[in-house]
Amino acid sequence: MVLLKDIGERQLIKDFRSFIRTAGVVGPGDDAAILDGGIVITTDSVSFKRHFPKGMTYEQFGWYAAAVNFSDLAAMGARPTGILAALSLEEDMESQDVYDIMSGISQCAEFCQTGIVGGDTKPGYGTVACTAIGSMDGRKPMLRSGAKPGDLVAVTGPVGGPAAGLAAIEYGIDNEDAKNSLYLPVPRVETGMKLASLGIVTSCIDLSDGLGTAANILCEDSGVGMDIGTEFIPVSSCVKPVSKETGIPMFDLIFRFGGEYELLFTFGKDRIDELHSAEIDFSVIGMVNDSGKAEAVRGEDRREIGYGRY
Repeated sequence: MVLLKDIGERQLIKDFRSFIRTAGVVGPGDDAAILDGGIVITTDSVSFKRHFPKGMTYEQFGWYAAAVNFSDLAAMGARPTGILAALSLEEDMESQDVYDIMSGISQCAEFCQTGIVGGDTKPGYGTVACTAIGSMDGRKPMLRSGAKPGDLVAVTGPVGGPAAGLAAIEYGIDNEDAKNSLYLPVPRVETGMKLASLGIVTSCIDLSDGLGTAANILCEDSGVGMDIGTEFIPVSSCVKPVSKETGIPMFDLIFRFGGEYELLFTFGKDRIDELHSAEIDFSVIGMVNDSGKAEAVRGEDRREIGYGRY
């Protein structure tokens, strides 16, 4: 008997795609699906058991539940047009806590310049599932499958903060910047739309599962490899002190955890001036090659990055 824990999420999705009937212009396998007419839709769920770290408020949990979905729209370059929220919660929860969850979802939707368009409530065990809807507005979607050898690899902002936040909680370290980066992720919706509008991005993915996993997914889906220069990665200021206090290697905090909501993307190196002209915040951290694997490089040292464990 094969257990779910032995398969893993990536393989499970591959198995699904081998027998399900798919639909849409872009179906399962990217950050979001695209239907006829440029309608973009994505769904994700969070649970008290897995996504509610110590110190997080119910309002922050609601924000988080919405942000993970809006981040998927951002990775496609879509403009959010609405979100649905389905709550499956214990009946003995305090009603104010439930109101706070919905308030957090609503605040995140407002931040992304949209609102709640519907949802559902059911008795359950602490799960919130959101479905975000968006529109491409004529923009070409950014997929995971177009990177080519010679392309540059870039990230939209600093990484490692959420991992440092999780470590700070686990080790009892007082570092509010680290914790807040975990509690209140910011979906890069405006940046995603700008990138898609330029039409120069060859592949893109959000970092919700961590930089290491994202890099490997782009390599796998595009059939390429990439070298990432560790000295070029923008790292959140809270990462180094948390690494020092916990003994967790900087490499692990940067590559092997999730909760990040920056965008990782590739583009032709001859188009870099267009990115600068568009006033998009980004850092070039590597280059695509034909090795078939993602590797971290520093000087003469080279190591395979591997998937994360978040």
